[in-house]
Amino acid sequence: MISQRIFPSGRMDYDAYRQAISWRSSSMNRRSALGSPNNWQFAGCINIGGRVTDVDMHASDLQTMYLGAASGGVFKSTDAGATWIPIFDQQGSLSIGDLAIAPSDPDILYAGTGEANGGGGSLTYDGDGVYKSIDGGITWTSVGLQLTRNTGRIAIDPVDPDRVFAATMGDLFGDNPERGVYRTTDGGTTWQQVLSMTDSTGAIEVVINPQHPDTVYASLWERVRRPDRRHYGGPSSGIYRSYDGGSTWTKLTSGLPQGVDLGRIGIDISQSNPNVLYATVTDYLGANIGIFKTVNHGNSWTDVTANFFPNAASYWYGRIKIDPTDPDIVYEIDFDLWKTTDGGLSWSNLTDFFVHVDQHEVYIHPLNNNLVLLGNDGGMHISTDAGISWTHDETLPITQFYTCEIDETNPSNLYGGAQDNGVNTTATGNTDDWFSIWGGDGFVVLVDPNNPALVYAEYQYAGLNTGTVGIDPLDRINWNTPLVFNPLNTNSLFIGTDKVYKTTDNGTFWDPISPDLTNGSGTASYPIVYGTVTTIAVAPADSNVIWAGTDDGNVQVTTNGGNTWNLVSAGLPYRWVTRIAVDPLVPLTAYVTLSGYRYHDNMSHVYKTINGGNSWTDIGVTLPDVPVNDIIVDSTLNNLYIATDAGVFFTAIDSLDWQVLGDSLPLAPVMDLRLHEGQRILLAATYGRSMYKYDLNYLTSGITDHQDSEAAISVNVFPNPFSSLISLDIYATVNQQSNIDLFDISGKKIAVLYNGPLRKGNNRITFENEHNKYRLVSGIYFIHITAAGSETVRKIIFNN
Repeated sequence: MISQRIFPSGRMDYDAYRQAISWRSSSMNRRSALGSPNNWQFAGCINIGGRVTDVDMHASDLQTMYLGAASGGVFKSTDAGATWIPIFDQQGSLSIGDLAIAPSDPDILYAGTGEANGGGGSLTYDGDGVYKSIDGGITWTSVGLQLTRNTGRIAIDPVDPDRVFAATMGDLFGDNPERGVYRTTDGGTTWQQVLSMTDSTGAIEVVINPQHPDTVYASLWERVRRPDRRHYGGPSSGIYRSYDGGSTWTKLTSGLPQGVDLGRIGIDISQSNPNVLYATVTDYLGANIGIFKTVNHGNSWTDVTANFFPNAASYWYGRIKIDPTDPDIVYEIDFDLWKTTDGGLSWSNLTDFFVHVDQHEVYIHPLNNNLVLLGNDGGMHISTDAGISWTHDETLPITQFYTCEIDETNPSNLYGGAQDNGVNTTATGNTDDWFSIWGGDGFVVLVDPNNPALVYAEYQYAGLNTGTVGIDPLDRINWNTPLVFNPLNTNSLFIGTDKVYKTTDNGTFWDPISPDLTNGSGTASYPIVYGTVTTIAVAPADSNVIWAGTDDGNVQVTTNGGNTWNLVSAGLPYRWVTRIAVDPLVPLTAYVTLSGYRYHDNMSHVYKTINGGNSWTDIGVTLPDVPVNDIIVDSTLNNLYIATDAGVFFTAIDSLDWQVLGDSLPLAPVMDLRLHEGQRILLAATYGRSMYKYDLNYLTSGITDHQDSEAAISVNVFPNPFSSLISLDIYATVNQQSNIDLFDISGKKIAVLYNGPLRKGNNRITFENEHNKYRLVSGIYFIHITAAGSETVRKIIFNN
């Protein structure tokens, strides 16, 4: 996710991203002034969930809850989680690291943006600082720390809501000095960096002694991440203590693990007995070293790991929470949720097989410690019996979708692949009845348009439900593996590794049809993989023409079914290729979209070729500098639609007038688009706010017919719409040979209607579809006429 956005520079241009958001806002305002654009409609889901980074309540209130989503913003409930409303959508980042409520005033909240968990594959953007609300989240004000990028924890003084500490992790994929622990004493007007070590060491935790607020604890984490490597530990990691409100710090060592490879450390302080703290410690690989306890303010620590069995990726979780009423009751937040009631002598697993894996935060209410909130990669769970049983909250629209799909025969059947939530579907089109059909991190899902019972589903690194027999296990495979139909024969599909493979038997066996299409210098040290095919496009009019793009900037094309491939990206910027789309009728006309940002180069993110890649035209020149993730060619309206990190934009083909499509789409990256031609519905998969759909019948821009300016014929088609009989009146300027073909909306040739002469003057050619011999379904089709070296296309509508 983030890797494609920082390629090849290794860093993110946050100024460009902010400018893109501003461009989107200005464009929407201009459209509104001309007439209100149509709204996007929420399409679901709300019952699957998505990654939650924080859950919080005020100690005095049993009804009001706050939730921070990894890439979906902040939500608030005033009825104990029965319903939720988004309260952060107008801010500059929907990536949430931590929320904090002032103990002395329940209306004062701080939101630290930027998820500080040590992933990378599933992260899109760091945050843009800390925000503050003084009215319970109705309004927010940015209060600085934009360069700290990711927020680990915010701690507010128990009596002074203007005195706040922020643990910040800095740039996930780069070294920057703006990381560590910051302190404000004026409510965020100014901040002072009070604890820092190196430009690769950030702060992941900070807690305040509730009885002596000048005593503050923080944990530092030395963390290096690059597109091709990571090292999640180092000698500067550790627990630090300050007795003077953060002005000076001492590293705590007695009884704690030491060494050059110490990783993430989660800490918490007992609210009922602040002498007691617990820490959960990992090494540089993310493996949990153990759980440690102090009863003397951190002067010495004891290993209380006992029978706790952690996951090997604890860098992704790595938190611990103490019951505010009893220091012997502790929750260890890991792959599963563990609990001790005897101060660490024994631990029990509370969530194994009962809730979603990958826990991130726990809140225990001091008025009723049986009320426990749990945030994880599957959303939020609530327990009213201290973790014995859990109820999944199924009202949150925060699913992180990578892909979306629509059943051509029944557009109520929606599908999507989601981060850590598998491939999901609804058979009704409702928002609350989605269910999983394939596990893992869900990616591509395809429904055979000729046999909707045949569904292809994928999880990360080509985890296909059909299997991958024939694919070389040593190939480099992208996290989001491309998989596409042959549009002329859906029994045949294509998949990409560092090569392109083809199946002709619905995925039973795969044959390579290309050599390595990348630059050949990638890495396959999972989970870090580079040098892979990222997109494949098969020409609807000729399946021998296949296009492929890679994560290292290559675009390749074959015109003979894979026998030979041509590298045609010389005229394109050196960026991660996200998507290729081919003109439905012209196989050598294609569109390419790119991720990343421009750095001292005149790059765009959308390019077009009309000659098989021999030359490229920049058609995204008027767009802001923001990654583009998908492109759709709409032959009916003669439009292009693109999915970007700043929303969905559209333009007429061969125009540079890009505009925002609709309104009401949350500011989450849009990863995938799917057009259902029959219903004229455009479906958008957002990364953090589930799916939305747009009714394209509201758009009237563009033209639907095409005729070469030097065509030797003119054509009139009637009746249109038709059911069984259709006539073409063709006027020819000279005697000539002609070919007339029928195509469906995807560009698939349905039939040859006529192949023969046209005489000079008037010609009438009539076609009968008696008993629906062409097996048409109601919808839009194209008649393609070639005569005297020119092309004419007419759109027709069939009503069965």
